[in-house]
Amino acid sequence: MKILRVRRQDWARQVAEAFLERVQANPKLRVCLPSGDTPVAVYAEIASLAREKKVSLARVQVFLLDEYGGLDPDDPGRGAAMLEREFLSKLEERPAQVRLIDTESASLRAEIAALEREIGTGFDLTLLGIGLNGHLGMNEPGSAADAGVRRVDLHPASRQSSHGYGVRKTPTWGVTLGMRQLLGSNEVWLLATGAKKAQIVRQALEGPLTPDNPASLLQPHPNCTVFLDEDAAALLARDEPP
Repeated sequence: MKILRVRRQDWARQVAEAFLERVQANPKLRVCLPSGDTPVAVYAEIASLAREKKVSLARVQVFLLDEYGGLDPDDPGRGAAMLEREFLSKLEERPAQVRLIDTESASLRAEIAALEREIGTGFDLTLLGIGLNGHLGMNEPGSAADAGVRRVDLHPASRQSSHGYGVRKTPTWGVTLGMRQLLGSNEVWLLATGAKKAQIVRQALEGPLTPDNPASLLQPHPNCTVFLDEDAAALLARDEPP
């Protein structure tokens, strides 16, 4: 695991530059992307730099990390809506494939099976935020390393945090790509900013590996990079975990 401490004012740009380097090296990059607050500045920088450097994302394949269930299709707090608003709509050339999650499918079991088939063992690159309870996507505490795509009941803290995304009503469940898909990615980036993330970052990177803190399961991944600003990294005892 590689830990990068980046100045707050440079954080989003450094992540964006690294992302576009991966796209230039592999124009057909298969990438898993999160919604939520953490990647918003990164997405804006990717779109800006892609225009500036004339890097096309037209052949990139995007998979959404997770999606709320039980919300109206036009709810602004849905993961698909946030990804469209904060990222896809800003690009001059949209990715060739954007695989969303249809939580309102007539057969949720069939939708989950289809996602499992399409994803296979993982992605070229996965970007992740970290929840205050260590969740990755909707892999809440208690998620095993071999958990696949599935319907999940949201932790009370995750239900509460959904209001920050503009949901019209509180979601109680969702569908998430599993730890198996995330850990199976060739490369994983964990993104965190702000003092409120410092404690869970320390626990995830320097604490024991445990399903009770799903982010801790990234520790043994052979190609995981953690992008932190100064505040999120403030409680770490060292630059590299043991």
